[in-house]
Amino acid sequence: MGMFSRMAEQKITEAMAKGEFDNLSGAGKPLIIEDLSHVPEELRMSYKLLKNAGILPEELQLQKECVQLRDLLHACREAGEQQRIRRKLTEKSLRLRMLLEERGLNASSVFYEYELAVRKRLEG
Repeated sequence: MGMFSRMAEQKITEAMAKGEFDNLSGAGKPLIIEDLSHVPEELRMSYKLLKNAGILPEELQLQKECVQLRDLLHACREAGEQQRIRRKLTEKSLRLRMLLEERGLNASSVFYEYELAVRKRLEG
């Protein structure tokens, strides 16, 4: 064991003896390990930062908007309004497809799963 490892172990042991770890948030609870295997390795850190900040990545935001627009289209009865919503949905869908291709995510099932989750949340 190297010098720094021994020093770190000593500091941790001292802190534990003083009870400095006793009141940490999440103490005694299992760790929640996130599965980011569907996210390309080079994007994982940025996705994690966005998630921690409460911000959706652009492709997920677009997916959410497409789900909402489809639902709005099904509920709409006015022809002019339907046309406006269809045009907006087409634009968002096209932008989403372009983003997914650009980022190499077009073969991933995660967006279908996300759409299902958004629909379930909107219904419930």
